[in-house]
Amino acid sequence: MQNELMQAIEKEKLIVILRGTEREKLLPLTQAMYDGGVRILEVTYSANGKFSDEYIAENIRMLAEEFKGRMYIGAGTVLTEKQVELTHQAGGQFIVSPNTCPAVIAKTKEIGMVSIPGALTPTEIQNAHLAGADIIKLFPASVMGTSYIKAVKAPLSHVKLLATGGVNEQNMGEYFNAGICGIGVGSNIVDNKMLEANDWAGITALAEKFVSGVQGK
Repeated sequence: MQNELMQAIEKEKLIVILRGTEREKLLPLTQAMYDGGVRILEVTYSANGKFSDEYIAENIRMLAEEFKGRMYIGAGTVLTEKQVELTHQAGGQFIVSPNTCPAVIAKTKEIGMVSIPGALTPTEIQNAHLAGADIIKLFPASVMGTSYIKAVKAPLSHVKLLATGGVNEQNMGEYFNAGICGIGVGSNIVDNKMLEANDWAGITALAEKFVSGVQGK
């Protein structure tokens, strides 16, 4: 499954991030993105405690069961080994973090999931790689820009980088040209106004733009 998911990430090049979405809207929202061509979805834990870890894990379970065989569902903002275990038990297939925590990476790999920790500096990126990460989430990508990514990729060409934070349909091409393998996108697809209005067709249209934009990159 890890190899299959890695191949899917490199093929699809797009992970959509769901943060704080109400449970009753999760299924229609995910269906709207699926209709727009999205195949990899990340549901984030709540670092501020607004939603319990168990609540988020149940959301992951619901999506993993509903979209089994159609989408890859994973967890984001994973800061603890407990969250890794809850995600695995819920049927999640990958773990994304904003930081690099060797214990979280080790637990992720131990139970057979894809590890995508966050890092920014060359030291952090290489340390995450040495700890066993499959892909490194360069975060926040837009703060440093594509020139920084090019500079980092020169000596660290062996590391797969996923750019997250500030990537949109206008600038995504620059990030791919800089050497990333994919992008993580949240509110630029999961538009809050559309979500509040239950504008599923609008969200599908946004998803289609991003999916078509990453194809061939």
